[in-house]
Amino acid sequence: MPTPFRDDESLDHESLVNFIRFLKKIGVDGLTLFGILGEANRLSDADREAILATALEAADGLPIVVGTSHRGTETTADLTKMAERQGASACMIAPSKQAIPCDQTIFDYYNRVREKTSLPIIVQDHPSVTEVHMTIDLLCRIVNEVPGIAGIKAKSIPSPKRIYHLKEALKNGKQVPVLPGLVALYGYFDLEAGSDGFNTGFSFPEILVTMIKANRAGNMAEVLRIYTKFLPLLVFEKQPGLAI
Repeated sequence: MPTPFRDDESLDHESLVNFIRFLKKIGVDGLTLFGILGEANRLSDADREAILATALEAADGLPIVVGTSHRGTETTADLTKMAERQGASACMIAPSKQAIPCDQTIFDYYNRVREKTSLPIIVQDHPSVTEVHMTIDLLCRIVNEVPGIAGIKAKSIPSPKRIYHLKEALKNGKQVPVLPGLVALYGYFDLEAGSDGFNTGFSFPEILVTMIKANRAGNMAEVLRIYTKFLPLLVFEKQPGLAI
């Protein structure tokens, strides 16, 4: 979800409530706050608390995932505990770039945060922004060995190939949902590769809901029809610098 603001840059709670009511009406399975589209790095802790409180009330039981990523492990844990206290359903965490890349450091980051909270964790794999490239083996290790990992947000490209190999590797251990982002730009191919849906910001989420319903019904021809029809819009919105 985007975080809506007024012209004076104050938080627009009314628009947030209206948007959530619309999302519930079209049948989404859950909401994600404070991702990249949600401008999490521009929000104070007080902003986060206020937005989440409004969202939880408007969602009225619909699951809410809260982005709690931070370069500091303790700060990530604190943001996660704050979301847990307020009633979030899960958190979404991406690793931060290290001076010397190390798989063990990334694993320890997730494990240490998990030790400080019981909130389920979505692992966000987004190397184009984080500059952290997690291997399939590392992601599977995190899923299998860190308690409470509830899913993977897969934004490493080419996403269909990545999703296929992730799903295959996870068959040998704990299986969790794998949801691509990237405005669902490769949505048909992601679903064909075995993705469980989408976790992404897009101005017309009802299109994605319809694609997922067709996929769950086993009608990939309908998924392709919808995807092909709206692909120009997906391509347009994926451009950097656009705003809703």
